Amino acid sequence: MGIDTILKSGKYKLIDVREPIELDMDGSIGEAENIPLGSIEERKEELLSYDVPLIIFCRSGNRSGKALEYLTKAGLKEGYNGGGWQALKEQIQNINAD
Repeated sequence: MGIDTILKSGKYKLIDVREPIELDMDGSIGEAENIPLGSIEERKEELLSYDVPLIIFCRSGNRSGKALEYLTKAGLKEGYNGGGWQALKEQIQNINAD
């Protein structure tokens, strides 16, 4: 299943792995939960407990890729690299506009 299908379903959890200062400077996606990459390991159990797909994103897709790789190895069943926050935000807005 692709990320578009997941976004269209409306059943997902957005995880922003950027640092809080980046959110203050750049903005984010309103419904996203901010868990900086450095906190992923300590919050692993919480993240693995969600019963919906996780869409993880950051500024460019690099840190979200690292977070997804770690969580997948830890047992995450369904996760997606949402890439950069701006592109993902536009993708969500376009899907919601349909």
